[in-house]
Amino acid sequence: MSLDEAMANVLARAVPLQAIETVATFDADGRVLAQDLVSALQVPPNDNSSMDGYALRAADVTEPGKVLPVTQRIAAGHAGEPLEPGTCARIFTGAPMPAGADAVVMQEDTADVGGNIHGVHIQVMPQPGQWVRRAGEDVTRGAVVLARGERLSPASLGLAASLGLAHLNVVARPRVALFSTGDELVMPGEVPPEAMKPGAIYNSNRFFLRALLRRLGCEVSDLGIVPDRREATLAALKTAADHHDLILTSGGVSVGEEDHIKPAVQQLGSLDLWQIAMKPGKPFACGTVKRDAGAGPAAGQVCHFIGLPGNPVSSFVTFLLLVRPFLLRLQGVEPAALKTTTLPAHFTLNKADKRREFLRVRRNAAGGLDLFPNQSSGVLTSAVWGDGLVDNPAGSTIQRGDLVSFISFADLLA
Repeated sequence: MSLDEAMANVLARAVPLQAIETVATFDADGRVLAQDLVSALQVPPNDNSSMDGYALRAADVTEPGKVLPVTQRIAAGHAGEPLEPGTCARIFTGAPMPAGADAVVMQEDTADVGGNIHGVHIQVMPQPGQWVRRAGEDVTRGAVVLARGERLSPASLGLAASLGLAHLNVVARPRVALFSTGDELVMPGEVPPEAMKPGAIYNSNRFFLRALLRRLGCEVSDLGIVPDRREATLAALKTAADHHDLILTSGGVSVGEEDHIKPAVQQLGSLDLWQIAMKPGKPFACGTVKRDAGAGPAAGQVCHFIGLPGNPVSSFVTFLLLVRPFLLRLQGVEPAALKTTTLPAHFTLNKADKRREFLRVRRNAAGGLDLFPNQSSGVLTSAVWGDGLVDNPAGSTIQRGDLVSFISFADLLA
């Protein structure tokens, strides 16, 4: 199956979650809006100065050096009196413009008259509207300022706060159960390197998958390492399905005698096991696990299941390309197409692969891409060293200087 076909298949399964939570705007970073935010006011509420200086009528300054008497002082948060013709008002950034004034001259373009005269030299010829922020120029009353399905950013929170919103309605976090399978896996800290048994490896996938899930706003239940036994696998799946929206596993999705995920999921629900024409990341499983009949409101429903390859780079790349858009759509966010940049390859790849390849690369100072020398799916160092992937079509070689499609990790991890 092609990656594009697999992605369409995965996304078709992702029905947006319906549960809504109300959270403090302070705590809503990264959450997804459950409804449009419509402004009940305009921002700014009135014309105001964008500079410290003097508010005046532009027509009153007939020549540079004109002296205008200063009749009032207006600070932010305080309203001034209507401005008399031929006068000006000392004004500060954010302060409302007095009625009659149509421009601001910043203080650097003025000079004190001196003596006992409370006036100022206007050393430039102002234009109407100069250094004035118009009422509603940021937000107009009744406008949709943030749309349903939008992931909130720090700037979004500031915008919501500017509308007086202390709380926001957001989509409930996807509840994800994460576990690994394999008797060879050992948790860091449990066994020192010198005491590791032959064939044992530390469980690295659990760490980066948990971090990736949290970056996507998921509520993660880490169920640890499940032994390579059918009964243990069935028990873990049953427990996870009743209280989660997605079960995510790594390893055990092949067809070997010790790979129990496939038959266990099939026994408890349904499973599609695909061989995706991509490298790394060929084995990929997707399906559902039925919830227990006594699981309350969720009884009779199903929990999504996704099984990733066990090799760390395969697991990492398939998560970014397939699981990430699935989780976004589950939250009501329409995932964007892969963002690619065309850059020159500063390497040679003479051997073409029959699968679509995702090569770990890094941008260099010359504006090109360097290739990590070992592209094995077990070499996690390549994902740390690199800052993105080259999307290389199936059957394609690359010669130094060829233009290739680059996908930044920064975009995939945003």
